[in-house]
Amino acid sequence: MSRLAVVPGSFDPITNGHLDIITRAAKVFSDVNVVIMNNSAKNSLFTVDERIALIKEATKDLPNVQVGSSDGLMIDYAERVGAVAVVRGLRAVTDFEYEMQITSMNRVLDEDIETFFIMTKNQYSFLSSSIVKEVAKYGGDISELVPKPVEQALTEKFASREKK
Repeated sequence: MSRLAVVPGSFDPITNGHLDIITRAAKVFSDVNVVIMNNSAKNSLFTVDERIALIKEATKDLPNVQVGSSDGLMIDYAERVGAVAVVRGLRAVTDFEYEMQITSMNRVLDEDIETFFIMTKNQYSFLSSSIVKEVAKYGGDISELVPKPVEQALTEKFASREKK
């Protein structure tokens, strides 16, 4: 029986912390949909299509992982694809408070879809897409923080902005 889980996020860009959570979810669930939740309130560095391509490249060795995007509520997406679970990564106590609010609301919207939290590995506990972008913007070494294609994409993105 297929047990589909959704791993939602903005993934702008995907980091090794995200990849760790996705990889671990792929070991537990038969299928995993990584879904880029397109948040219009956020000013994204990468387009949705660029993020999809980067995630597909980063997860190409995980045959049970698919990548998609959605503009609406994550719980609606999860229902539409037939997910039984949502997987979220937790870094610190501050993440827990935010995730508890989201999970509680999702439970009101659909009590049949469970939420599973995976604690990040210690080496990624400080890691966020925002901090990666900030370090990359100023030429810092991000090679240990993101997959190689993401490092290249960030370098190119910031180099093209400097030319403008």
